[in-house]
Amino acid sequence: MEIILDADVLIRGETDSCDLTIWVAAHSEDQFEVAAITVAELWHGVERATPAHRAKREQYLQAVLAPLPIIPYTEQTAREHARIWAELAVAGKMIGYYDLIVAATARERGSDVATFNRKHFDLVRGLNVIEPK
Repeated sequence: MEIILDADVLIRGETDSCDLTIWVAAHSEDQFEVAAITVAELWHGVERATPAHRAKREQYLQAVLAPLPIIPYTEQTAREHARIWAELAVAGKMIGYYDLIVAATARERGSDVATFNRKHFDLVRGLNVIEPK
């Protein structure tokens, strides 16, 4: 199974509030991926880091992203993004813009999403959400 990792999973892996290594190892049969927007969110964290934390955060990010395929935002992703956006807007249950793109990337590919933000992603019809333990 393909699992797209949300930014919060990778961030908690950096802060050790989630043992990402153990969780990923327990899912060795799965293929982990990252949406391109998530890469932007994570690099934004590097850019905003204080000088004392920047090098460590950049090193972590490079190490964690190196083995992960980065899924681009394509025209097909844009169409799925628009569908989800419209569905949620009509229902009056809008979620964050970046979460919309992560959800669209996953739904387009038939992938699951691993996140600690179940509240948002559970609103997206047809999306399987996994909360890392």
